[in-house]
Amino acid sequence: EELVGAAPPAEMRSMAIGLAHSLSRYKLKFSPDKVDTMIVQAIGLLDDLDKELNTYAMRLKEWYGWHFPEMGKIVPDNLMYAKTIQKMGVRTKCKGLDLSDILAEEVEAELKDAAEISMGTEVSEEDVANILMLCEQVVSLSEYRAQLWDYLKNRMNAIAPNLSVMVGELVGARLIAHAGSLMNLAKQPASTVQILGAEKALFRALKAKHDTPKYGLIYHASLVGQVRDTSETLPR
Repeated sequence: EELVGAAPPAEMRSMAIGLAHSLSRYKLKFSPDKVDTMIVQAIGLLDDLDKELNTYAMRLKEWYGWHFPEMGKIVPDNLMYAKTIQKMGVRTKCKGLDLSDILAEEVEAELKDAAEISMGTEVSEEDVANILMLCEQVVSLSEYRAQLWDYLKNRMNAIAPNLSVMVGELVGARLIAHAGSLMNLAKQPASTVQILGAEKALFRALKAKHDTPKYGLIYHASLVGQVRDTSETLPR
């Protein structure tokens, strides 16, 4: 105020507000907590895609299963199942097709044998057209999920390399998302990290005065799974 004493109070207030806005904008733009926002969003989208893919794939197998019920056990993989239907259409075309780019040789032979003696019902061209559109959704979502998984692994290795090595990219991303940010996760004690993801079970056990859960999300880490000891000190 001494340096700009000639300025009226109204202008001083405007300058102070403008300076505060600029500082806040700078802090938000260069906040270290924002670098893991992409990880939190990516792991959330990955979980949503898994749910959608499972729903679509289950519906596809139930739908096409009326026409070719034996195929579900022969080709259990959802993506291979959808790609095979895209190439085959109706089961009567299976015998004359080359499916070696999708299926293994023995699986292809078993599928062709099953197609000849299948007990499934006949379907119309309109039915097949709608089934093929559902196949396109399954294939496209599966390909996008693979791209998203590669993106998530790269982001985790760049932002949290130590955490990725210790518990893996997937579990590490889930821990970050559950804690809210990498900074929040780093500030939490080992006892809190140990039960992240099992809060409901913890409070339920405390309310019922039962044994509390030993671990939460970190139970799925490969490093934890390699150890046979299941005592309470293992996750720590």
